[in-house]
Amino acid sequence: MKSLYVRIYLTVVAAVALFALVSGWLLQSGLESQRMRNEGMLRDRAAAWGELLQRSLPEADAPLAEQTAALREWSQRLRLPLALDDDKGRRLAASDSFLRRDLDGPGQEQRLQAIRFDDGRTLWVPRLPAGRLAGPGRQGDMRPLSSMPGLMPGRWTEGTGLLALLLVLFLAVAGGAWPVVRRLTRRLEALKQGVDNFGAGQLSQRVAEDGKDEVAALGTSFNRAATRIQALLASHQSLLANASHELRSPLARLKLAVSLMEETAPEGRAALREEIHTNITELDALVEEVLLASRLNGEPDGSPHRALDLSALVREEGAKVGVRVDAAQVSVDGDERLLRRAVRNLLENAQRYGGQQIEIELRALAGEVELQVRDRGPGVPESYRERIFEAFFRLPGHAEREGGVGLGLALVRQIALRHQGQVRCEARAGGGSVFVLSLPRQPA
Repeated sequence: MKSLYVRIYLTVVAAVALFALVSGWLLQSGLESQRMRNEGMLRDRAAAWGELLQRSLPEADAPLAEQTAALREWSQRLRLPLALDDDKGRRLAASDSFLRRDLDGPGQEQRLQAIRFDDGRTLWVPRLPAGRLAGPGRQGDMRPLSSMPGLMPGRWTEGTGLLALLLVLFLAVAGGAWPVVRRLTRRLEALKQGVDNFGAGQLSQRVAEDGKDEVAALGTSFNRAATRIQALLASHQSLLANASHELRSPLARLKLAVSLMEETAPEGRAALREEIHTNITELDALVEEVLLASRLNGEPDGSPHRALDLSALVREEGAKVGVRVDAAQVSVDGDERLLRRAVRNLLENAQRYGGQQIEIELRALAGEVELQVRDRGPGVPESYRERIFEAFFRLPGHAEREGGVGLGLALVRQIALRHQGQVRCEARAGGGSVFVLSLPRQPA
């Protein structure tokens, strides 16, 4: 079950069902036992009455008036309606209460109980319910068997039975709810401890994701966020460290040029001003690249994407640097400003390392768009074709000759990933390199 509320609800329902089943069983068992005891008591009493009356009533050959008087006397003493038949089933006598209540007639077997005498006569008494018996009071009145001492265990029904049912209910609810609640709270405690550890600086802290309910989903979300935060912090720390290192070189050159400005003859100051201008431009480019890289790391889903004519964008960027463009008519979903920056960085990289022999081709493939920027430079050794997309990485010796800050290709990869694409470097036939930017194609 994926939802906690379903689990809790079913636990409560199961506990109530268990309580109902056990309660019903206990009640039914008690009532059945009660009924059997009462029926036994009634049979015993009826037998005792029969034996008593058989000894007390006149003999069968006694005058009818004598038998009638004796029967009515015993009816008053026992508080019971009584009737007496002879051995042939003819009515000999009946008490006033028996006649008044009209107990005789059709269906008397269901209403009356027969007590056979040894001389063949039959004594009829009312058949009492299993839970009731005649007691003191007006003639023929009935009262609960539980009110008569020794006939019904009333304490069980009123006290012990209720206590047993309440105990069963408590055990059912407590036993059923405890494992679920304890497991839930234990997982929440573990999640809280993991959040506390992460907040205290343990960025590698992760929590368990076992289960498929809301707590597991919360743990998954926390782990995903923690991984993202850890990666962002590591990226920013690396970016800051590399940027600090890269800033030292142009700043040192600026400091040297400024210190030499006053000591240099007027005719030599133009070269120093050019050097200062170059260093300032490099610093400006570095700061811009660092800010863009930081923003891309910090806002993975920043600007909304929209339909974009990539072929027109590539032609515009190629025209700015005088590069021939072979572009098919294709469209993508993306951020125009970022994609323009990616194309521009690829062109600047090709110009910096490949001279003027640059070609651009934009092709529409099955489900994706592929942009190729080709140059005739010295090429990239195979062992470096992945590393050149790392921030501030430059091929050995190239920084001194071609300059650059080492963030251009890293930004291209970030932009490609932001658009669910990729970028790679391949060797070009005849010498040089081919940088391939692949992006998902907009559905037709």
